Amino acid sequence: MTKTLFLLTVFTAVCSGQTPPTTLAAATPGDKLPGMGGFLQRWLLLDPIPVTGLTDSAVQATVKKDAYANLLQTMPTGGQKLSIDGAELTWHAMDTRNYNVNLYHFARTLGKKTSDILVWAVTVVHAPRDLENVRLAIGSNSASVWWVNGQEVIGIYGDRQTVIDDGVSRRLTLKKGPNVIRAAIVNGGGATDFCARLLDANDKPLSGLLIRLKDDSPVK
Repeated sequence: MTKTLFLLTVFTAVCSGQTPPTTLAAATPGDKLPGMGGFLQRWLLLDPIPVTGLTDSAVQATVKKDAYANLLQTMPTGGQKLSIDGAELTWHAMDTRNYNVNLYHFARTLGKKTSDILVWAVTVVHAPRDLENVRLAIGSNSASVWWVNGQEVIGIYGDRQTVIDDGVSRRLTLKKGPNVIRAAIVNGGGATDFCARLLDANDKPLSGLLIRLKDDSPVK
């Protein structure tokens, strides 16, 4: 869906007195399997943060600010609060019904800005054994930067639509047990969302994974 069509749908619903639909809900207890096509459908999302700029230099400068350094080093939990630049922010454990995570719905439900925002996202994927030659495949509207187990693996930039596998990382090794995937999504205006999945050595959706947000082991 284009940004124009998306906003027209929301505008029509508001004018008719309806509540625009949402594809997100609070995460249910227990582990979660990846969805159809291997998409990761459970994430911890931090309250939107106002930012500007979608170029690679602007986005990189934004996500590498000292104020966000701790976000790349600690594992959050749902409901956890923190302060960044004097603003109190909350982590939300969310499930999406679709392959993608609709950040417009997320921000609007919280009564936050939906444009010119940065949203941090974290999930934990548990592998049954060490898995080699894995690739993280992502799409986002608009720019985004991604980390796996503390290493930056991919970034896409500019005012773009979410396209499945729009960006694909180099070959990675997932270790047996928990693997932390983090993302910083920066939107300019209109609709905003992201999608992510893990591909095997043959570029097929990786099987045998579990998504478990609570992780008591050291963060890598």
